[in-house]
Amino acid sequence: MTKHPAFTGSMPALVTPFKDGKVDEAALRALVDWQIESGSTGLVPVGTTGESPTLSHDEHKRVVEIVVAQNKGRVPVIAGAGSNNTTEAIDLAVHAEKAGANALLVVTPYYNKPTQEGMYQHFKAVNDAVGIPIIIYNIPPRSVVDMSVETMVRLYELKNIAGVKDATANLARVSQQRHAMGPDFIQLSGEDMTALAYMAAGGHGCISVVANVAPRLCADLMEAALKGDYAKALKVQDRLVPLHDATFKEPGLAGAKHGLKLLGRIEEEIRLPLLPVTPATGKVIREAMVFAGLMNA
Repeated sequence: MTKHPAFTGSMPALVTPFKDGKVDEAALRALVDWQIESGSTGLVPVGTTGESPTLSHDEHKRVVEIVVAQNKGRVPVIAGAGSNNTTEAIDLAVHAEKAGANALLVVTPYYNKPTQEGMYQHFKAVNDAVGIPIIIYNIPPRSVVDMSVETMVRLYELKNIAGVKDATANLARVSQQRHAMGPDFIQLSGEDMTALAYMAAGGHGCISVVANVAPRLCADLMEAALKGDYAKALKVQDRLVPLHDATFKEPGLAGAKHGLKLLGRIEEEIRLPLLPVTPATGKVIREAMVFAGLMNA
C-alpha cells in the first residue's frame, strides 16, 4: 500500500500574496477557500512558487500555519520544507508537522551540489526528524543536481519517504521510477505542460503553477486523466496550452501572480530579485486566460 493514497489530482503550488511588503493573510485565506471550492485536491504552500527563497523563516512558518488553519482539514496540505542547509530543512519540517501539515515537500539541496550519498543523508535526516510523509522534489534545472532512481529506491525504504514531485522534464523517469518502486510510489508532475503525458505514464497528479489561476480546469484535467478518460483530458489541455506557455514566459510565479491580479484576487507584489511580468507578457497572459474561458475579452 502507498504511504499516503490521498495525494492525487491537481494541487496548486500556492503563491504567497503580499501587500505593502508583508504577507497578505486575508488574500491567502481567500485563495485557500477558492482553490478548494474550485476542485483542487491538495495545497502546496511555501514552495518556490510561494517565494520561499525570499520569505523570512518566521514568514515561511506563518504561511504554513495560515494555510493549515484555513484549510480546516478539507484537503491534504503538503508544506514546503526545502533548504540546502539540512539543519534548516529539519527546522522547517518539524514546524510544518506541528502546525498540522499532512506532508512535506523537500527539494534536492541546491547550489551545494551534493553527491547521491549526500542527498540520501539529507533526506534521511529530515525523515528521521518527523512522522509525516515526505515528497522528494527533484528539479535539476533549479537545484543543479538530479536525484537518481537508485537513490530514490533507497530513500523509499525509509518510513516517511512517499513519492516524488518530478520536474526533470524527462517523461521516461515516470516509467523508470514506477518500475523501480512500484505503482504505489507517489509520482506528481512538476511541469504543467507535460502533466497530461506524465499521467498517461503512471503519474498520480500534478503540483501545478497554472492551477493558481485556473484551478477548475486543472482539476478537471487531472480528474479525467485519473479516470482514464484521456479524450476529455485532452480537450481541457487544449484550452490550457496557451496559458501554460504564457505563465512561464517569465518566472512562473510572476505569471501566476499577474493572472490572479487580472482575476482581482491578489495584489501583483513580488519580492526582488524577481519582478512583475512585463507589459508584453501580461498581454499574452490575458489573451491566454480569455482563450481558456477564465475572463472576458
